[in-house]
Amino acid sequence: MKEEENKVTLHGMWANPYVKRVELALKVKGIPYEYVEEYLMNKSELLLTYNPIHKNVPILESPLFPQDQYQRAKVRFWASYIHQVLLMYSTLLLSSQIHIKQTNPYIIFLGYMCMQVYDCMLKVFRGKEALKRFYAKLSVLEDGINNFSLGITSNMNNIGMLDIMIVITLGAYKVQEEVFGFKLLEEENTPLLYSWVTTLIDLPIVKGITPPHDKVVSFLQYLKNKVFKAPPHAS
Repeated sequence: MKEEENKVTLHGMWANPYVKRVELALKVKGIPYEYVEEYLMNKSELLLTYNPIHKNVPILESPLFPQDQYQRAKVRFWASYIHQVLLMYSTLLLSSQIHIKQTNPYIIFLGYMCMQVYDCMLKVFRGKEALKRFYAKLSVLEDGINNFSLGITSNMNNIGMLDIMIVITLGAYKVQEEVFGFKLLEEENTPLLYSWVTTLIDLPIVKGITPPHDKVVSFLQYLKNKVFKAPPHAS
């Protein structure tokens, strides 16, 4: 009975980066869990019960934070940067390549790989300007890695909060490049960040929660062809 009460159940959607963060954190912590796939156009009663306000996913010893309080504060700062700035500008970059066909909030949410929709994401930045803005934000993080001495994780037992944040945010860069045709991450521009991400995506624990390549390609192709339309050519 007690074992049943302590059981962890994760309600999620396979393409949602926030769900993937939780899933990877549970694996890092070695916490057994049951995964329930949610269809966000037809949400389950349990999802609505557990999260009645936002009605969204996700609904949860290898420490994710350093023991030193100063280092913990640094991790929180950069985790916030990745979440609030890097994620936002990566979606702005996507919005510069495409025009939204539909304005339904769920379609926008789905179209951005289920990322949180910020108001400024709806402002369309074009071509080189979008890349310039995004790469500038990556450069800030690159400098942070160098100054903070974050180190490159090569052991799944040492994965921390920043590792989870960065690999879920940028780990699909190859697939996005394949489908949308722009480079999200380049070794020559941000070598430390590139090394960090590529090392993480090769870890067995990360591979274990990564959707199959063909499935992600099909999903993004569907969004590109059905949900979005190509931007008009400049005259």
